[in-house]
This record gives sequence, structure tokens and C-alpha cells, in this order.
Amino acid sequence: MFATLDPTSRRLRLPRDREIIINDTVGFIRDLPKDLLAAFKATLEEMEESDLLIHLVDASSPQLENQIASVNRILGELQLDGLPRLLVFNKMDLVEPEELENRRRIYNAIPISAIDRSTLGTLADEISQRLVADKATEVE
Repeated sequence: MFATLDPTSRRLRLPRDREIIINDTVGFIRDLPKDLLAAFKATLEEMEESDLLIHLVDASSPQLENQIASVNRILGELQLDGLPRLLVFNKMDLVEPEELENRRRIYNAIPISAIDRSTLGTLADEISQRLVADKATEVE
């Protein structure tokens, strides 16, 4: 029914000496009945204050489409679907390059591999750019 939620917070230094705090839920709810959704809402409530939600998906999962749709639906039910989001495909090394490119284009996702640190620079740059753009919009 659901993946275990194990929230943790970590400090991360982005390029240009910018520091951010990442709240990691390590898993997410799938097909959660409405009465239990309310119980988990408190756990996920701090997401309301987020400047950017990073939705990390296993790029090699045969359930990729369903997992993305499930998270999107639940974010909508929690009224968090208006928050800026970045879709990230992990485990890019387990997917054929052509298939990965097709999925990346369809979903506008950033592909990475946690075991290949060289792929993380693109992710850090994208996070930094989105946060700067978000702050610039707030000032206007």
C-alpha cells in the first residue's frame, strides 16, 4: 500500500556557495485510502513551505508511469500540486540510452545515477537555477 516514510533533513551546498536544506521522505504513499491520507498529512505538511519539490523516480522501474501518476495524484489531494517541482530519474545507468532519452523528453526529467557522481552536477545546477528563478519571481 505505501512505502515507509522516514523523513530526514540534510544541508547541501550548491554551486556558488549557496546552502539549502533538503527534507527527504525516503519513499512515498501509493494508493492510500482517504482516511489514512489524513494521518500522513502531518508528516508531509512541512512540504507546504518548500521552495522546490524534487520527485526522484527509479528510471528503470517498469512501474515508472504509475509511480509518477500516483505521486502527482497524492500531491494534488494534499493541495501541494501548485509547488514548483523537478522530476529526477535516478538509476539512468540501468536504462538503455535511447529509452532514457525518450522518457526524459516525455517527462521533462533530469537523469542521474547515484553511483556516478559526475551526473549530479547537472542536478545541482538545475536546482540552483530554479531556486534563483523562484526568488527573482518573488521580488517582482
